[in-house]
Amino acid sequence: MSTVSYETCPTSAPFFGFMGVTAALCFANIGAAYGTAKSGVGISSMGVMNPQLVMRNIIPVVMAGVLGIYGLIVAVIIQGSITQPDASGITKYSSFTGYAHLAAGLCCGLSGLAAGMAIGIVGDAGVRAVGQQERLFVGMILILIFAEALGLYGLIVALILSQQSYQCAH
Repeated sequence: MSTVSYETCPTSAPFFGFMGVTAALCFANIGAAYGTAKSGVGISSMGVMNPQLVMRNIIPVVMAGVLGIYGLIVAVIIQGSITQPDASGITKYSSFTGYAHLAAGLCCGLSGLAAGMAIGIVGDAGVRAVGQQERLFVGMILILIFAEALGLYGLIVALILSQQSYQCAH
């Protein structure tokens, strides 16, 4: 019976949970940084010719920044679920929970990375186009909303996965 318990709740299980925290925050922030940088370049370029449109076209930068917040939310939730080993070094944190937390972190982080890349590319081209033809603004916003939705889908699935757990009883 105790060998099954040690296989279910090895001392290495929290590693997977902490990797989920890392994946959620790092990948989402990479996506947010890329989206911000790429859109910012487009805004700067467009602003040279049409400076009155800079504040109106800042939306892709804000949307990219939200992706980092998604990663932060998931990382904090996962981290709060990771339990410390007791005084004898035995953990109640199971492999099942660690794998679920890793999956949650990867869902949120990689979805945020993909959304950030989409927002950056659309934001760069979109704000440049709006600088030349303002009627393209609504179309750009719609495309950005669909790109942001990719990150939101990852957040929702990550929140569901982060609630999956199995606690070992020693």
